[in-house]
Amino acid sequence: MNTDTETDANADPDPETVVQTASDAAEERIFSAYKQSAVRDYDVTVVFEDGVLEVDVYLNAPEDEADPDAVADEAALAARAAVDELFDE
Repeated sequence: MNTDTETDANADPDPETVVQTASDAAEERIFSAYKQSAVRDYDVTVVFEDGVLEVDVYLNAPEDEADPDAVADEAALAARAAVDELFDE
């Protein structure tokens, strides 16, 4: 017997949840490398359409604490990993 609860439990996360999860993970990585006050500007763009995840991270922060390009790359990878975990649940 298939109930609505079983169907919901087996369903993939909705796109809004995927985007939010990816954004949160990217921001968490950025702010684990920098104090919020040290970040001059950042932008995390996440698109999830037709099962395809696109993550773009822009970071303007001082280079004396960490390499901003490396942190931006790590943030994008963290976003992807968080979404992978979300789908594995």
